[in-house]
Amino acid sequence: MKQLIILIAIACCTTAAAQNDSIPNDSVKWQKQLEEVTVVHQKKLVKMETDKMTYKVSQDEDSKTATVLDMLRKVPMVTVDGQDNISVNGSSSFQIYVDGKPNPMISANASVVLKSMPATAVKDIEVVTNPGAKYDAEGAGGILNLIMNKQSGVSLDGYNGTIRAMASNTNTGLGAFLSGQKGKLSYSANANYSQMKPGTTEMETTRTADDGSTMLSKITSKTKIPFVMGSFSLGYELDPMSSVNASASVTSFQMKNYGHSLMDMAGGTYGTGFNYGYDMDMKSRRTSFSGSLDYQRFLNEERTSQFSITYLLSLSPTKTEQSNEPESNLLSAVDLTTQMDNEENTTQHILQADYTTPIGENQKLNAGLKLTSHHATTESTTNNVANMDYSHTNNILAGYAEYERTMGKFTAKGGLRYEQTWQDVEYKLGNGANFSKTYGNLVPSASLSYQASMTSNIGLTYNMRITRPGITYLNPYKDSSTPTALTYGNPDLSTETSNNIGLVFNFYTPKLMVSAKLNQNFHNDGIQQYSFFQNGVLHTTYGNIVESSETGLNVFANWLLHKNTRIFLNGGLAYNHMSSDELNASNHGWEGNAMVGLQQTLPLDLKLSTYLITSTKTYTLQGWTSSFNLLTASLTKSFFNDKLSVGVMATTGLTKGGKLSLETYSRGADFTNLSKISVPIQNVGINISYNFGNSKRQAKMHVSKVESDFIEQQSQGEMINSVGGGGQGQGQGQQQQMPY
Repeated sequence: MKQLIILIAIACCTTAAAQNDSIPNDSVKWQKQLEEVTVVHQKKLVKMETDKMTYKVSQDEDSKTATVLDMLRKVPMVTVDGQDNISVNGSSSFQIYVDGKPNPMISANASVVLKSMPATAVKDIEVVTNPGAKYDAEGAGGILNLIMNKQSGVSLDGYNGTIRAMASNTNTGLGAFLSGQKGKLSYSANANYSQMKPGTTEMETTRTADDGSTMLSKITSKTKIPFVMGSFSLGYELDPMSSVNASASVTSFQMKNYGHSLMDMAGGTYGTGFNYGYDMDMKSRRTSFSGSLDYQRFLNEERTSQFSITYLLSLSPTKTEQSNEPESNLLSAVDLTTQMDNEENTTQHILQADYTTPIGENQKLNAGLKLTSHHATTESTTNNVANMDYSHTNNILAGYAEYERTMGKFTAKGGLRYEQTWQDVEYKLGNGANFSKTYGNLVPSASLSYQASMTSNIGLTYNMRITRPGITYLNPYKDSSTPTALTYGNPDLSTETSNNIGLVFNFYTPKLMVSAKLNQNFHNDGIQQYSFFQNGVLHTTYGNIVESSETGLNVFANWLLHKNTRIFLNGGLAYNHMSSDELNASNHGWEGNAMVGLQQTLPLDLKLSTYLITSTKTYTLQGWTSSFNLLTASLTKSFFNDKLSVGVMATTGLTKGGKLSLETYSRGADFTNLSKISVPIQNVGINISYNFGNSKRQAKMHVSKVESDFIEQQSQGEMINSVGGGGQGQGQGQQQQMPY
């Protein structure tokens, strides 16, 4: 109705102006000429729902010069710290999906992979903060789903593509993307290569034990990371009601780290003291293959009932080689020369069936089954002597049912998921005993949302999430590469359960978008890495030893001050409390983080973006990590009707020398440990991308109507924003000049 009134007013003004042309000027002295009015449609950057947020990366001008990790700093409910560690919904335990399917390779190496991946490869980033029963129960923080850039509704014969190149003092890369459609066949392909050289990292660690001993360690290291990623997808419409899709991707990188370590020990168990130094050389090669095949079919003409079946295969072999060559060895009875090799191979099969159907007016039922078979092996040798041959198998059978109902402005959703896990561990070689575990987890979820108006909604959510211990946590092999420290896993770990309650508020107008979430998280069996000092050696392992509670507020704001000026805020404030009776330890404190940014369109259509990234001190059970501050900026310019884009970008830390300086402190029962790390973060580079193609984007041929009423109502709100001349997001989009 609001849109109709605006259009009628425009028509009336236009008609009146036309009629007044025939009236003498002296008889219409009251007449005023109305100037031209430009209605600008702004692209919308964020789609806000009660259970998830979707950040439209492809709509953000910064994506032309940024990596996926850079863009994550702007995504609601996501934080990236100074060492590129990612947290979702306040937790570092989360799952990464690609196009709605789990991707173990990226989940295991998120920072490295996403820092190497150009943002132009991704269309949207979904943050599922309240995963329903359909999603795996794994991951306390929820789901981070990357929607890759591929063809979306084009003419029957056409294609689109992008070629990209970038160079900086720390990274060089090339990329290409192509997608299109030919009749009933659609396709897309993506390829990227990069070479990262972050520079020299310096770390100094001082450990003091209650027995009077001290240890000083100084490590200087450099890292190189060549990265390759390729993927393709095919889709074919079998008939108007069904389609089949296939996809495959390969990701590979090699981390090369080399440096020097100096150790100085004295007092207590070290007696009069000694020191030594050695050169370090580490190479880690990680490759992942992922392929999927799925069939989808609508079961009625209204497309509200749907069935799908999906098969997914993933392979992730990893090989790590590490050697230490001492410069001098003052312990004549001990040879500190070591050569360690470690191989891990992981294979995962997933078969999943999902069914969605309406069961009454404004009611919907989702149900499904999923079988996951995960098998991993680890083989280790030290100084050419085999000392570990270890296999780990997880078979998980899951079933879920979810009911959703809309009652006026209210939408309620509730679901249950049950996962039965069969776990087998076998030691062919090495210290440890074979064992098997069988256990089940019943995981509830629920949400209630209220559409307060066309531009605002409120939601209350609850979910339980679990975290199964992985191979690293379980593997009892003791890594003794450093004579003064041992690191090993704990095969007796059990599943960690996390309960989350959230209150969500979303508000959007043509100029302002605000999303706020008040969240309460608690668990009593948290898996925590902890350390203790024994016989002059620092032991580090894992245990279900933590009770924790976190109360936090996350806020995302996007304010369009002017058609050429936009301000961003993405941040959070939380209070954490952690305790462990086993360690007789507890810790608590306030934590905060924020990304504040400005996007400005300058003369000559230059696009300037600048962001301040800051974080307060963060807390762990046994200590804390210091605060940090970063500053980033980029300047982009498009040519030839946006086909060619050129951008320059820069990043720097706000400490001496532009580096990122962090301190990490931990306190055990009988020791204190303080590490100071200096990370090179200064980066200046240039990015060039070129778009090509011959297709005109149209509406999709077949669109599933399996959507919630909230999404439909939100779409109406977006239409009001367009008519009102505002909206959310980067860029001006289309313009219409309407004289009246």
